[in-house]
Amino acid sequence: MTERQQILFLGQTEDESCKASDSLSECYDLIPCSDLSQLTDTLRRSDAVGLLVDDLSVSPGKELAYSLEAINSHPNGLVLLDDDLSILWHNCALPEVLERRADFTGKNFYEIFGDVEVQDQQACPFMLARSSHSSITNTFRVGDKHYFKIQVCTIGVDEESEAGTEQEKKPFFLVVIRNATEATIKQQKLSAIFKAGMELGDLSPQEMMELTIDERIELLKSKIVFYIKDLLEFETVEIRLIDKNSRELQPLLMVGMEPLAAARKLYAEPRDNGVTGFVASSGKSYLCDNIAEDPIYLPGAADAKSSMTVPLILHDEVIGTFNVESSRAHAFNQQDLQFLELFSREVAIALNTLDLLAVEKATAAMESANLILQEVATPVDDILNDAAWILEKYIGHEPNVADRLQRILKHTRDIKQRIQQVGETISPEGTAHASLIPKDEHPKLKNKRILVVDSEESVRRAAHELLGRYGCHIETAHDGEEACLMVKGYHYDAAIVDIRLTDMTGFECFCELRKIHSHLPVILLTGFGYDPSHSIVKARQMGLKSVLYKPFRLDQLLSEVENAVSPPQTTGEENS
Repeated sequence: MTERQQILFLGQTEDESCKASDSLSECYDLIPCSDLSQLTDTLRRSDAVGLLVDDLSVSPGKELAYSLEAINSHPNGLVLLDDDLSILWHNCALPEVLERRADFTGKNFYEIFGDVEVQDQQACPFMLARSSHSSITNTFRVGDKHYFKIQVCTIGVDEESEAGTEQEKKPFFLVVIRNATEATIKQQKLSAIFKAGMELGDLSPQEMMELTIDERIELLKSKIVFYIKDLLEFETVEIRLIDKNSRELQPLLMVGMEPLAAARKLYAEPRDNGVTGFVASSGKSYLCDNIAEDPIYLPGAADAKSSMTVPLILHDEVIGTFNVESSRAHAFNQQDLQFLELFSREVAIALNTLDLLAVEKATAAMESANLILQEVATPVDDILNDAAWILEKYIGHEPNVADRLQRILKHTRDIKQRIQQVGETISPEGTAHASLIPKDEHPKLKNKRILVVDSEESVRRAAHELLGRYGCHIETAHDGEEACLMVKGYHYDAAIVDIRLTDMTGFECFCELRKIHSHLPVILLTGFGYDPSHSIVKARQMGLKSVLYKPFRLDQLLSEVENAVSPPQTTGEENS
């Protein structure tokens, strides 16, 4: 007959033990222990698989089960301590959790960890557990990269006892120890990647003015290298960017790569361009576990045995590749790949923030002209808005005042046009870039007058910057009223209107603009498809044909504006 397993019961009377064992007696032998001393002795002599505690510290008479399921096979470490934190007993899992083969019975609890640092900023967990009569959780850091979750609770103390009795009846502690190294380091890396992303493109306006194009690029490179080594702990890295015209993968950053590999011409094509070309063309990450057995790997770093490559993605578009290599085979796993993917997104955003893709080959002259245009755009628009509002009050009443206001409007518009003309005059030829497309590639936009109506300054500034590159004359308004006043006194080739204005809906603004200028092409702008007033649906019933979604992609913006300002292809139909 098979011998029944044993469960120890720590309680006050046999009656309590019998009551507690009703649901367990069919499968287990229940061994009662009147106090912790007897429990400790019994634990040392028996092969008990569970412990049932009558925990008076939580609620008098309430029976709690601590580790009813097989103490010695529990995946976490279980430790019973006396009031001096000496280990009376521990289960078999503790050495595995601590990764140290030893019997820790009789040792001080803190000594079993070695050099330990309590992470949570609070009092000693044992003091808190003793005073609060509740379970206390804390994190221990051991050395540089080991973390343990500690859960402490007291047993054997009646919180209703008199003070004198409580002093005589010192508490015992039951501790659960879990190795939290992997989860903690993963969370730390995720937090560090988020912080790194914020710092990669973090440049103050003063730094932006003082640094040259090359200095900005070198600063970003140095930040990337720092985080690769310090955060991700990779020694070898290669970053390449896609030239949109030739599809060549041009090197931006090389660390630890062989000179021949760094100078190798690669293209965003799946064949004959190694892992980098495959990733750039497919937009899929690639983990090369053993380069000796990989059919498409091309030699990169010296003595490389494994590598992983991820795409640099910005606004759902692959703009380059990010590759790291190791001298060890099987050096990377799926978690490493995920971390690199997250970091590569931050790199792509930093590249976009610094506008490196646009200014890498541009000259300082063109950069200065564009910077001046961006800086004067907002105050110039404010002058136009105010002058148009005042003109509305005086026109028909004070001809002289109205004439002067008209001249103010004209001269104000001339300011931006002359700055743009000077920039085009002094910029040398051959400055074409992936994101700084020559003006003649979009001739339909040249000198087109576009009114952008949006309450968000960032959207108005983005319109100036993006459409201004292609020769558009951009003016902006904060709300529907300003937009109507601007359209009354000036001819625009198209208007871009946000559906959520401060004074009216996008549909209402659409209707008002069409009353003033019945043939004015209007593009409605919405964020994430959010349209509570159904402006888009109602405007489409009135002839609207163009909608943009924020954050808009440059190619979509250009396409919609080009369609709006182009002559209609069919007779008798308005281009809305």
